[in-house]
Amino acid sequence: MQEGSILLLILVVAILFIIYMTAKVKLHAFLVLLLAAFGVGLASGMPALEVVSNITSGFGGILKYIGIVIIAGTIIGTILEKSGGTLTMANAVLKVVGKARTVLAMSITGAIVSIPVFCDSGFVILSSLNKALSKKTGISMATMAVALSTGLYATHTLVPPTPGPIAAAGTIDADLGLVILVGLIVSIPAILAGYFWSVKVASKYYVEPQLEIDYEELQKQHKSLPNNFDAFAPIVIPIILITLKSIAAFPSEPFGSGSIKTFFEFIGNPTVALLLGVFIAFRMLPSLSEEHINGWIGDGLKNAAVIIMITGAGGAFGSILKATPIGNYLGQTLAQYHIGILLPFVIAAALKTAQGSSTVALITTSAIVAPLLPALGLTSAIAKALVVMATGAGAMTISHANDSYFWVVSQFSGLDTSTAYKTHSMATLVQGIVTIVVVSAIAAVFV
Repeated sequence: MQEGSILLLILVVAILFIIYMTAKVKLHAFLVLLLAAFGVGLASGMPALEVVSNITSGFGGILKYIGIVIIAGTIIGTILEKSGGTLTMANAVLKVVGKARTVLAMSITGAIVSIPVFCDSGFVILSSLNKALSKKTGISMATMAVALSTGLYATHTLVPPTPGPIAAAGTIDADLGLVILVGLIVSIPAILAGYFWSVKVASKYYVEPQLEIDYEELQKQHKSLPNNFDAFAPIVIPIILITLKSIAAFPSEPFGSGSIKTFFEFIGNPTVALLLGVFIAFRMLPSLSEEHINGWIGDGLKNAAVIIMITGAGGAFGSILKATPIGNYLGQTLAQYHIGILLPFVIAAALKTAQGSSTVALITTSAIVAPLLPALGLTSAIAKALVVMATGAGAMTISHANDSYFWVVSQFSGLDTSTAYKTHSMATLVQGIVTIVVVSAIAAVFV
């Protein structure tokens, strides 16, 4: 087995390989991560059969923890999209904040919607409403686009059950309930950073909304929208249950140590809570016909497949890294520079900026840093939750031309490439920096 600086060189080459193959060659991240896992294992001197064993066990191990959760969360998101539940949530937020706070309303709506729905899908879903509100209020489409895109982006990278943060939490063995709690707190300054950028900077670029129908006609298209409870419940109830499970595990035993605690540990298990969320989402189905029961769920399964495969490959890559001394060596080396919580941010930001996918950056970075946590002194429950947050902060830094989300935001909002860079891309950079500053401040107090 190789040792010392050779192991560090192997890791650097593996990361560069992942960046090059995903960003330049455009090879799918699933294959790239598996190739990187084999490469690291063999190059480090690990026996060939042991390499295969570690890869397969790592692939299955992470999916054992997180596979059903990803599937259930994606099904919920699909039902919300197809039933119009996301539009119901948008209308509810507008009613609360008022039309005078339309920009803030879209930031909040995006943040809520992106908890179960991918940010690019959420932007497409809410694009018509965003354009209608821009036309009605006279606010630049650039302002509305950045408000919505950054609201979606914040929770997409920070708050489970979005697959990226879930996978990162599973890879480093962080308590999911605590990750949700911390993610909700940390996402607030990230959302506000995007909001203020939209009203202070993006507003300088006036873009006329390319509107096909007005707000009233948009509402008429969805006469049978789900009610507020049905739309919010599949998201809110699982989050509450998972949070209660985390509270039940507190050393102070707030729910005791008997059957009540056991009940919350069962019902708040992410797999159980998200499956319950799926059945709660059934209330939004137009009918119990095969088209909706099997069709919509089938679409959700298809949407989940790619994420599950990438997550499994990330687990395989992480398993190989854990089986080599590379973690101890790198951790001890970096610990000398007291980089601590900044390490996952730097790695994730490099991956995100280079290859475009926030989810890949989250999954890959968590696999890299998981073996390093003991050497970095980041082994407590709160420390692991903050590592997920630091990784998420890096995974939003920065969305530009190699990110599909960049093109979704620009094309659906009528922004030319230059304007999209100045508004959306720079907003995601500001979000990432603000988020890691907040995470570092929390770590300084609690870690």
